[in-house]
Amino acid sequence: MNRKTLVLSAVVGLLAPVLVACGGSESGGDGGKTIVVGTTDQFVATKDAPAPFDPAHAYETGIWNVMRQSTQSLVHVPRGGGLPVPDAASTCNFTDKENESYRCTLRSGLEFADGTKVTADDVKYSIQRVLDIKDDNGPAGLLDNIDTMETKGEGEIVFHLKTPDATFPYKLATPAAGIVPKDKYQPKKLRDGFEMDGSGPYTMKAEVKNEQVVKFTFTKNPNYQGDVKFANDKVELRSFPTAEAMGTALAKGDIDLMARAMTPGQIQQMQVSPNKDVNLVEMPGLEIRYLGFNTDDPSVKNKAVRQALAQAIDRSQLVSKVYGQTAEPLYSLIPTSIAGHTNSFFNKYGESSKAKAQNILKSAGIQTPVKLTLNYTKDHYGSITEDEFKNLSAQLNATGLFSTTVQGTEWSKFRPAQKKGEYAVYGLGWFPDFPDPDNFVAPFFGKDNFLNTPYVSNDIRNTLIPQSRVAADRNQASKTFEQIQDIVANDVPVVPLWQGKQYVAARSDITGTEWAINSSSDLQLWELGRGKK
Repeated sequence: MNRKTLVLSAVVGLLAPVLVACGGSESGGDGGKTIVVGTTDQFVATKDAPAPFDPAHAYETGIWNVMRQSTQSLVHVPRGGGLPVPDAASTCNFTDKENESYRCTLRSGLEFADGTKVTADDVKYSIQRVLDIKDDNGPAGLLDNIDTMETKGEGEIVFHLKTPDATFPYKLATPAAGIVPKDKYQPKKLRDGFEMDGSGPYTMKAEVKNEQVVKFTFTKNPNYQGDVKFANDKVELRSFPTAEAMGTALAKGDIDLMARAMTPGQIQQMQVSPNKDVNLVEMPGLEIRYLGFNTDDPSVKNKAVRQALAQAIDRSQLVSKVYGQTAEPLYSLIPTSIAGHTNSFFNKYGESSKAKAQNILKSAGIQTPVKLTLNYTKDHYGSITEDEFKNLSAQLNATGLFSTTVQGTEWSKFRPAQKKGEYAVYGLGWFPDFPDPDNFVAPFFGKDNFLNTPYVSNDIRNTLIPQSRVAADRNQASKTFEQIQDIVANDVPVVPLWQGKQYVAARSDITGTEWAINSSSDLQLWELGRGKK
């Protein structure tokens, strides 16, 4: 998710036993009192993104975490993670050994929030619409392995895939496959504005000022049928301009829980001086941060420049100085906690070394210092991103091999410019659409990839990615992913930097925080309840 372009988040991946709710929608706890959640995510309608919550356009974690509350897909990833389970569907499964045909049967009596019946034709329409619109910034790539969709009566749909794909159920669990009503979403045109309609757990009302949402109100959908059980009747999600403002609101009791994104300083303060009224929970994270390159730009077209950057950067120093204990160095796009991870960049380059970086450049005939601008977004990942890029720039300049400057840009301008190839070097983050190594590879190097990168590895795109998707047992694909990571470390279309730990901070009377997020950092507001102190 640009999706998946994200932050050191307080909405986190929780690696825990899978406890699956078995359908139903009973409220629990003190469901009558609204629970208020804070976020620093900004929700803005712009010329480049006029339809923030349209499934055909939306593709970043903050947006998806709003959409998951009101849109419903055939399956969803349960509580603590694991394999997707039926949600709008009553059953879903592959019908062949090759993982090329996937059949789902809808729940009986399934309805949209307005009471309109949901049928298999609605499912087909919704997914075909995403594929037809194929928005430049959208998630169509997640679904482009669908060859045909066949409906049988009102309650059954079969997906016939172009090639085997054991990860397909995970893709159906994303908001990209959210089911929407035909009368609210035109077949080949995005829906402008902030409205959402679906059959998900809640209905949503957005409070908008200056084309920006300041508050969402989620109210329990009385027509919902699915896997979710409710611990509340209503939740508010409030957007704050800074993490500091959000922290102040939590301390005053104006909000009940802090979601993304807390600063390392806030986290450290809570660890050193705990507040008896606030609980801080640390969990393993799946967020990664990396440098990307426009490999057609003359300044970085020679891979020796990119290799020298990978050799010169001191990840441990970066993490220690900027993020402290809230992150750890990363030497692959695939995080350490995901099966198939290997430290390919460390295996090739080892520790940071000026001498080795100098030899790489000298052998390629590259004159030094190499002049580069390091571009970052100054309002999407929090203010600390500026500190990160100043640190990177200082590191590189200290070698004498590079002469770098940093440039911060608002996300609304940064992302379109990056997609158009206007930046030679840029910083982005990633949370997975689903917790499988495929989702740390295909969105970067597959066809119509998220980065819109000119870099192409035919081995990765045409052989290794399809080969990795055949294995139903994902551990059997580990060797293939190791090959992919080694190719990336050699070609350096990206440089992985760090992997984030993740945190939730909540008032002590809030229950269900351990289930409020799952292993892909999906926000599950229905899990939050209010107990007694």
